Amino acid sequence: MRLLLDTHTFLWYISDSPQVSEKAREHIDDERNQILLSAASVWEMAIKHSQGKLSLTMSFEVFVLLQLRMNDFRLLDIQRREIAAVATLPFHHRAPFDRLLIAQAMVERIPILSANSAFDAYPIQRVW
Repeated sequence: MRLLLDTHTFLWYISDSPQVSEKAREHIDDERNQILLSAASVWEMAIKHSQGKLSLTMSFEVFVLLQLRMNDFRLLDIQRREIAAVATLPFHHRAPFDRLLIAQAMVERIPILSANSAFDAYPIQRVW
């Protein structure tokens, strides 16, 4: 199964945070699943890093590449049809990066691993 990580889920998972639900952790750890990290999440983390809200012990680029490789996550590029889908979303949720993740989950028809219950207002499957 393909699964999309919300940005916070990615950060919590790689830091072994207890904030990751047991169900989400089981899905991520299941080798049969393909775990995806959106380019939107990478972009969001780059902004947080540049603002000093995400501290790293290495360069941002090395951090991302290392985490993708170490965890066998795949990068999900942003497609035009996903950007177009953002324009059609109702404003149940206003965070721009989350809206793009929602659009990707809708267009790609993949569940998203997220603690954010605001996602439930959209026609996607949220796993937590």
